[in-house]
Amino acid sequence: MNAISLGPLVLSADRFAAILAIAAFLLASEVLARKVDARFSAWAWWAFVAFVIGARLGHVALHAGSFMAEPWRVIAIWQGGFLLPIGIATAAIFTAIYLRRHLRLAFWTPLPAAIAAFVAVFITQLTAGVPPTPLPAGTYAALNGRMVVPAEFQGRPIVVNLWATWCPPCRREMPMMADVAASRNDAAFVFVNQGEGRAAVESYLAREGIRLETVLFDSLGEFSRHYAIPGLPGTLFIDSDGRLRSVHVGEISREALLAAIEKLQ
Repeated sequence: MNAISLGPLVLSADRFAAILAIAAFLLASEVLARKVDARFSAWAWWAFVAFVIGARLGHVALHAGSFMAEPWRVIAIWQGGFLLPIGIATAAIFTAIYLRRHLRLAFWTPLPAAIAAFVAVFITQLTAGVPPTPLPAGTYAALNGRMVVPAEFQGRPIVVNLWATWCPPCRREMPMMADVAASRNDAAFVFVNQGEGRAAVESYLAREGIRLETVLFDSLGEFSRHYAIPGLPGTLFIDSDGRLRSVHVGEISREALLAAIEKLQ
């Protein structure tokens, strides 16, 4: 599944791969600092900073319209969203400037970068893919009072958001999720509350002024167990045949949400 559990900490597979790649890059650079030249230690940290800033700004520029509506999200890097080619170019430019008087050292810099890339690709391939799990059986109470069978949503792509009112990242992403759900008719959005009662959900939605068309109550966490989701929030992308195609564990950005929906079409 596209998530890694480290005790109480749950990371999406891509973020876990990124963390290990960064660690590999810094570790390899530290080895070069001890074996070749001490400058590699400082270079590695600054090159990493340059990469992150360049990759993030590249992503922001690519989705400028979305970020202009919510400029604060430029610094919300925990949501993900990095344009890797721009990040690599930024780090390369920094390296050329930083080592301009020591060009012989520049020939070593592809080594830690290559190690980091190998780690990222290896972990991504190791954790990629999800089983085409069908929709769960059973009947669930909806916020509007009727009883719902998940299979009735088949026929068009489905976005299932597993959430709870006590979950901070769930609350952060919910206004955006509600906005996207209200603006699109090419996918069904189903918000499945995990383990809470009607009063808590109604109070939260009223307090925040959020309107959701379809909210289901999953008091026993059956959706989470059915799809093996280790934490909240979890966003499931299900095709029109009711088969799971991808999963995002953790807070999701507007750009990632829209991209995943497009892949379902």
